[in-house]
Amino acid sequence: MVITHHGGQCFKVSFGDTTLAFDPISKKSKLSPAKFGSDIAFVSLYHPDFNGIEQVSHGNRQPFAIDGPGEYEIGEVTARGFGVRTTYDKKERFNTIYQVTLEGMNLVFLGALSDPEIDPKILGELGDIDILFLPIGGGDVLEVPQASKLAVKLEAKCVIPMHYDKKALDAFLKEEGETNGGGKPQEKLTIKKKDVAAMSGEVVVLQAR
Repeated sequence: MVITHHGGQCFKVSFGDTTLAFDPISKKSKLSPAKFGSDIAFVSLYHPDFNGIEQVSHGNRQPFAIDGPGEYEIGEVTARGFGVRTTYDKKERFNTIYQVTLEGMNLVFLGALSDPEIDPKILGELGDIDILFLPIGGGDVLEVPQASKLAVKLEAKCVIPMHYDKKALDAFLKEEGETNGGGKPQEKLTIKKKDVAAMSGEVVVLQAR
């Protein structure tokens, strides 16, 4: 599995011939829009920062869009979405937390989460998390201390921060004890089940493309 970051909360996850897009950035966003082809697109919240499905439609690839709570099975990918209330851009909205299983790994994408207190019923459904996509930027999403505590609570083997500026990232890495270049951004994360099994709360910072 190869994971790359495309700004904001936008991630591309590729494995075999399949490509997933999480929270693709729309042209209407103030963020730089992503542009790549995907087979499945996950939208956690309806806002231009996250719902640019047209940006991950390319050539023959017209993604299957998943944009809310429910259970989904597309090819080798099984996914579940859990709806939680959030406030984004000064509006009350619904954010969807996604749990995605592929290549024997359990990925949890928290989306634009602003409240660290997740319903215990949802927490119980998430299982053992291999890779956690965690918003840390404050403002409309979790503040750094909240994000750090939630990562510990969820006991994710690998944590990928998202939705941040440099100040928030530095604060998060300090909170996590990542100093002396431990949180140096990587261009991509290439990972297998056996790799993640050896991890224990490791933070992987991916450089936005």
